[in-house]
Amino acid sequence: MIKQLTQCLREYKRAAIITPIFIVFEVVLECIIPLIIANLVNEIQGGCGLDVIGKYGVILIIMACLSLLFGGLAGKTSATASCGLAKNLRKDMFYKVQEFSFENIDRFSTSSLVTRMTTDVNVLQNMIISGFRPITRGPSLLIMGIGLSFYMNPKLAFVFVVCTPILA
Repeated sequence: MIKQLTQCLREYKRAAIITPIFIVFEVVLECIIPLIIANLVNEIQGGCGLDVIGKYGVILIIMACLSLLFGGLAGKTSATASCGLAKNLRKDMFYKVQEFSFENIDRFSTSSLVTRMTTDVNVLQNMIISGFRPITRGPSLLIMGIGLSFYMNPKLAFVFVVCTPILA
């Protein structure tokens, strides 16, 4: 079933492939921003000047803007891929219905076929457009979180490594 649906992507494969990449970049930036803020707090406690605070501020603004950009691009490419899949799926379904014999046409009502080509495809399209982000974001956050916990405190990170499979 999934193989048949991915065949309907055709010219929208590129959008479907780069959407998770944009989401991963967004997650990476969102996970690094707290580290930059922690470094800024440490600098402030150490008695830094206004120039250092300004430098960190500019870095944080750039990272936040990049995260916003990647999030927007992920939303755009996700919508492009899911709408393109729905378009191609409707087209394929239409041509398949055209191949039906008269016996099959009599067995399926017109309203049933219209429902399949509209409502069912819309449900699939909404599932794909809203599924890209959580399916990619969840594992990415888990991996980044565990990686950053090892970076910050390796002893405490082993607690996460032990607890994560239990919670899963």
